[in-house]
Amino acid sequence: MNKNREKIVFKKEMLVALIILLWGSYLQAQTAMVNVESRHLSSLNGDWQVILDPLRAGDWKQVWMEKKPQQKTDFIEYSFDGGPFLKVPGDFNSQLCELTYFEGVVWYKKVFHYKSKDEKRLFLHFGAVNYLADVYLNGEKIGSHEGGFTPFQFEITGKVKNGDNALIVKVNNQRLQNGLPGAGYDWFNYGGITRDVNLIETSKTFIEDYAVQLKKGSLNKVLGWIQLNGINAKQKIKIKIPELNKTYKTESNSNGYASVEFDSNFKLWSPENPKLYKVIIETGTDTVVDTIGFRCIEVQGSKVLLNKKEIFLKGVNIHEENPYKGARAYSKEDALILLNSAKELGCNLLRLAHYPHNENMIKEAEKMGLMVWSELPVYQHIQFSDSLVPKKMETMLKEMIRRDRNRCGVIVWSLSNETYPGTLNRNSALIDLTQKCEAIDSTRLITHVINTQGYTNNSFNVWDPLYKYSDLISINEYIGWYVPWQGKPSEVKWQFAFPDKPVFISEFGGEALYGGNDRPTDEAANWTEEYQKQIYVNQIELFKTIPNLCGTSPWLLFDYKSLGRMNQVYQKGYNRKGLLSEKGEKKKAWYIMNEYYKGK
Repeated sequence: MNKNREKIVFKKEMLVALIILLWGSYLQAQTAMVNVESRHLSSLNGDWQVILDPLRAGDWKQVWMEKKPQQKTDFIEYSFDGGPFLKVPGDFNSQLCELTYFEGVVWYKKVFHYKSKDEKRLFLHFGAVNYLADVYLNGEKIGSHEGGFTPFQFEITGKVKNGDNALIVKVNNQRLQNGLPGAGYDWFNYGGITRDVNLIETSKTFIEDYAVQLKKGSLNKVLGWIQLNGINAKQKIKIKIPELNKTYKTESNSNGYASVEFDSNFKLWSPENPKLYKVIIETGTDTVVDTIGFRCIEVQGSKVLLNKKEIFLKGVNIHEENPYKGARAYSKEDALILLNSAKELGCNLLRLAHYPHNENMIKEAEKMGLMVWSELPVYQHIQFSDSLVPKKMETMLKEMIRRDRNRCGVIVWSLSNETYPGTLNRNSALIDLTQKCEAIDSTRLITHVINTQGYTNNSFNVWDPLYKYSDLISINEYIGWYVPWQGKPSEVKWQFAFPDKPVFISEFGGEALYGGNDRPTDEAANWTEEYQKQIYVNQIELFKTIPNLCGTSPWLLFDYKSLGRMNQVYQKGYNRKGLLSEKGEKKKAWYIMNEYYKGK
């Protein structure tokens, strides 16, 4: 985990190199964080013993000690013995029927065998745990983490013992008023250890992190850095790209930091040609092998350019849910279900709503030529006035960027969704977060998604102070569903507070139950496929009126589970705005959107 630091934000792109150097100079870690690429991993996935704790009455000492009864009057009320097992990774809600709607504490236990090695360091890495995690090893608390969608880890060198080791994780997915997201959100609150758990071995001095991406605005110049961790911090370093016969040499300073800058004739990554290179980083004590693509994403005036060419972003919104299982998606197989469906629709962009999705989604999308919009769960009713919230947002931002900074398919950092300008401290908190994001990574587009635009007399008035700090004007609008049309879609007028920026329609649509094409009353007509189809037909007419339109993203690909959607006839616990049902059946609106994307 890196030190907290204040960053100086420069608006001029010519100072990007200086920003990176400033960032690198502060990369000395309070707690070592190891990059998981090409590491020796020992998986702790599989069956874990669990204790269900709906009253949150257990404490870690009680759970850890697991005293055995010595006489008849000894009653042990917290024990893993004889209890159920849950699969990791995986949410607990879909694995036990009694946990279907559970929001609370589940204790997990895993015993693993390890042989200590003097010349190695050892880390315990979690892909994600939703939402709070307290981690104990052999009866000692080694750390905690808040946030359900980003990775975290603890160094356990010296804490692990030869032979069997007992790992206990207290998982709590109870909603928090000052959480991210807060207490209310429109998706299923899957709890548990939802992503991979691994032991990671490194050398005593290892490559902790690195950035190897193109300089902003360049098609051939890499500008980045490498950070080492350990006592042997000053080392010679090589970056090799065998396919290009490229070797770049540098040397880290006494703090383990080395700047990186070199040119090469790259075949650039794009949706049409998702080219990736094997990149090897070598030091005297460590080697990392990654697969990296190179591309340039930028805004020039009112246009989005990929590799200096204008591109229309043909997107779709996706939740991290396997629709066929009704469970949290985590595996490569889960990812391919979602990604192949997006490809079939005609997409070149995925908006991964409303939180960072698992690494399999990011990496497989990149291989398939699908650009990725990654988003923080700063969703709707966030308590910006709580003194802890800005720090939580900054931590999640750093965790999101740290994991995916070298994934060229990620082109957008979205820092909030549907927050409200009148909320206390909202503007200052999100402007500050935006500046921190720019300082950490200036090579991608940054946006905030807004839904507070005015719509009267068939005219939109699009404004928000956050748009000043955004590369894209991102708009959620549900005209035809939540808001009736006030005139012909083809005659809509637009007024923008920032008229020279590209406009992206990040959400639109309406609900329909698949097969629900005939309803006995007009009251039910708006749940039909025909009604949803007409919304899409009208929206496409609306798109023709939008100045500087650079892309669209319907809400959403698949119907998904949401506890707030309990119409007992049409929803039954599902948000029905999907173009596909949870069984993968194509609704009529799917064909409308597919034809629209074919023409773009």
